[in-house]
Amino acid sequence: MPAALGAVLLLAAGCGLGTSSAGSRAGHRQHHGRHLPSSPSSPASPQPPDAVRARAELARLHVAPRPRGTEGYHRDAFGAAWLDTDHDGCNQRDDVLLRDAVPGTTTVAQQGSCDHDVLAGRWHDPYTGRTLTFTDLKDLRQAEAIQIDHVVPLAEAWVSGARRWRPDRRVAFANDLTELLAVDGPTNASKGDDDPASWRPRRGYQCTYARRWIGVKTRYRLAVDPSEEAALSAMLGTCR
Repeated sequence: MPAALGAVLLLAAGCGLGTSSAGSRAGHRQHHGRHLPSSPSSPASPQPPDAVRARAELARLHVAPRPRGTEGYHRDAFGAAWLDTDHDGCNQRDDVLLRDAVPGTTTVAQQGSCDHDVLAGRWHDPYTGRTLTFTDLKDLRQAEAIQIDHVVPLAEAWVSGARRWRPDRRVAFANDLTELLAVDGPTNASKGDDDPASWRPRRGYQCTYARRWIGVKTRYRLAVDPSEEAALSAMLGTCR
């Protein structure tokens, strides 16, 4: 899911979602950032099904025609971005930034109840294969350049079944750490709300991407449309 400018303003504030970006920068000048290779409370990287299981799961997904447009989708239907649904004191953005960073490269600070508000670090973008290095994630330009992607975009989830969910299930989906990846911002914007029939990452990541996508759709019992199913099958063909 691409981050809109308004969301980026919130993201740059770190764990203090109600803090303005200017106030957040000023507050962090009072902190001594510390390097943190990992956190015992941070979740393990999401593990998608292997290729054999993914093919079997794809065959079991409900196939339905794709609705025209997004049929009443709006971001607020999935709650605010970002929340602290695992109650570790940090919002999901900081959890994912810490989890997906190259170990030993992150600088974090305490902000409110969050003990790993991520200020800087290095990431390997799975979609492009590039290495991303940021020195000040309270700088909006840098914050926009690394975004947290919903592997299955919220609008895609909406049209493939989430419009019928209870609001609390949609909030859980939007903040599910196994559905979220730290990725290159411009690449995430180019992906938008597209499904695999319209957008694919670099070839070297297509196997993993298809497996992740299928895993999410299986876990949440979301449908696929025929062109999406064909694209996922083709990407699974890149698995070795």
